[in-house]
Amino acid sequence: MRPFSRNGGVSSPMYVCICNGVTDRDIRQAVKAGCCGMAELTMRTGCGACCGSCVGTATATLEQARAELQPQRDNLVDFPGVRRAA
Repeated sequence: MRPFSRNGGVSSPMYVCICNGVTDRDIRQAVKAGCCGMAELTMRTGCGACCGSCVGTATATLEQARAELQPQRDNLVDFPGVRRAA
């Protein structure tokens, strides 16, 4: 889901962590680079390292970005006794 934009489809970044200047775009970029948890996001960006008021929004943004990168699995059929590759 992309944020609503009034400037021709180009959305401006939303600041998630004011203390360290981390935006939602920074979080999405970190996820694309392999970040998979809040502790790692804090190490990579500093998000949540100061006052902590951004942790809820940062976690939600992180989880949403990770979900968007997951392959669609609604078209898979499970066969009994057949193992899936890890």
